[in-house]
Amino acid sequence: MNPFYKNLALWLVISLLMVMLFNFFNRPGGGAEQLSYSEFLGLVEKDQITSVVIQGQDIHGNTSNGTRFRTYAPDDPQLIKTLRAKDIKITAKPGDDSPWYMSVLVSWFPMLLLIGVWIFFMRQMQMGGGKAMSFGKSRARLMTEPGGRRITFEDVAGVEEAKEELAEIVEFLRDPKKFTRLGGRIPKGVLLVGSPGTGKTLLARAIAGEAGVPFFTISGSDFVEMFVGVGASRVRDLFNQGKKNAPCIIFIDEIDAVGRHRGAGLGGGHDEREQTLNQLLVEMDGFESNEGVILISATNRPDVLDPALLRPGRFDRQVVVPLPDVRGREAILKVHTRRSPMAPDVDLAVLARGTPGFCGADLENMVNEAALLAARKEKDRLDMEDFEQAKDKVMMGTERRSLILSDEEKRVTAYHEAGHALVAKLTPGTDPVHKVTIIPRGRALGLTQQLPVDERHTYPRSYLINNLAVLLGGRAAEEMVLETVTTGAGNDIERVTELARKMVCEWGMSDMGPLAFGKHDEQIFLGREISQHRDYSEETARAIDKEVYRLVNEAHQEARNIIKENEDKLHKLAEALLVEETLDSEAVDAIVTGRPRKPKPRVVEPVRAASQPEDEPAAQNEEEPPGEAGPADGENPQGG
Repeated sequence: MNPFYKNLALWLVISLLMVMLFNFFNRPGGGAEQLSYSEFLGLVEKDQITSVVIQGQDIHGNTSNGTRFRTYAPDDPQLIKTLRAKDIKITAKPGDDSPWYMSVLVSWFPMLLLIGVWIFFMRQMQMGGGKAMSFGKSRARLMTEPGGRRITFEDVAGVEEAKEELAEIVEFLRDPKKFTRLGGRIPKGVLLVGSPGTGKTLLARAIAGEAGVPFFTISGSDFVEMFVGVGASRVRDLFNQGKKNAPCIIFIDEIDAVGRHRGAGLGGGHDEREQTLNQLLVEMDGFESNEGVILISATNRPDVLDPALLRPGRFDRQVVVPLPDVRGREAILKVHTRRSPMAPDVDLAVLARGTPGFCGADLENMVNEAALLAARKEKDRLDMEDFEQAKDKVMMGTERRSLILSDEEKRVTAYHEAGHALVAKLTPGTDPVHKVTIIPRGRALGLTQQLPVDERHTYPRSYLINNLAVLLGGRAAEEMVLETVTTGAGNDIERVTELARKMVCEWGMSDMGPLAFGKHDEQIFLGREISQHRDYSEETARAIDKEVYRLVNEAHQEARNIIKENEDKLHKLAEALLVEETLDSEAVDAIVTGRPRKPKPRVVEPVRAASQPEDEPAAQNEEEPPGEAGPADGENPQGG
């Protein structure tokens, strides 16, 4: 029988016993001597009854010697006359015709309801324990996949180095003598570090599928509770389970929830979390050995972890799970498209080159969006057009064709985007223009998308200077052609100022020399930066502001010069955008170089309401405030 039902039955039995005992000792006449009716009449004739209480057919009272009695009287009309003749005190009460269990239910229902609500809330606070008071039990779950498809290393791609290190641990568990004969010992802990979406939890599931040993999984937030000492008790119980099932693997996801730096933060640390962390440190490398128990943890914030947790002997290995490169992205796409029917024109290598900065979760989302688009169009296979539309949706946002723009707004947006595209095309050393659009996407009214040719890990000063000019190309086009400025360049100006200040204060890419200005004070307990310490004088601050102004002003002037020398090409780009709404890299290149081209018709099925006629435009739901939806132009959506 389930332990929960056993405990529930025990509670019910205890409650019923309490109710019966209470009603036995508190019923009218409880504890009195039971008399027959003839004995009662005999005592009345002998004047030995002083008072009676008549309640229906139940009679109880007191005798002359002080004892209590109880009897049951038949329907006797002469009884009252006899009692009055003997001058006996008579008290009458209404009779209770309801069954005994009804009186018990009415008197005890509030108490039973209170007990039930208390048990319910105690179980809710300790979900998954199976008992109302199982505070100190571990929440770890033993991963088993009976009849299901196991996740193995074949299902993980793009992180080959991490797979090699983890495969060695799996091999150690299978054949420990291969390593111990040379004096090696099994690693005690492995920390998986990487950005969100890179596949840390997927790697842990692959280890569970490959190892063939018990695999316990738990979240870092499952340790800490509202009661002091519960977290430490759960850590002890977790490792006790591991010892009983050794050799085994314990996986703690998001370990930063319990392993943060001790004693940090405003107002001191969290005492319960620190006790839990101390117990975890002792269990991993204390006086008592835990041979055969390997702890694997994952986090995307290794900077907030306590140093004692990261030392050798506890987490012997720190495996970095990075963003995949172009070959890794292609391998990930192959994994996620294995179950999807593909058209012959799909080239995963081209898709991998066009998705720089995508993590594994982004690529899986892109494949899923492509499948949804193809299903919406009732296709039998996924083609390249589906993947391109899905990629644009993930990188730039969903098209908002229901947003109605005036002709003047479209013209301003077209020249703004044409300015970005023209400066990016004619400035050497910048990333190639991938797509330019004036169709509103996400919060932007238009976008100019650049994609790098190769993977970049460091950025030279010339590249950043050129990017400043590209970001200011939209504002320069507005000033020179439209002779006005709009709020559409708000995001561009913010990014230009931030980039120029980083070049001066962090990267030493200015005339002020290789110096870093400003120390960031980060509260680890909060996990975010709350202040910036100025370790320089007011004179230096004025010099920094002048240098930032110089970099931005020179980039702005460079963008104006390029547009002035190629104003005819700017007009052609803007006119093409007004007609076609979206230009790809080949179209932009043909317009800028002057080569003839055949415009490609843009095949898009607009989403319309069921009751909306085909020849009427979609209604505008809400008007976007100025400055909120300005074009986020010239931006590589994946950063850089």
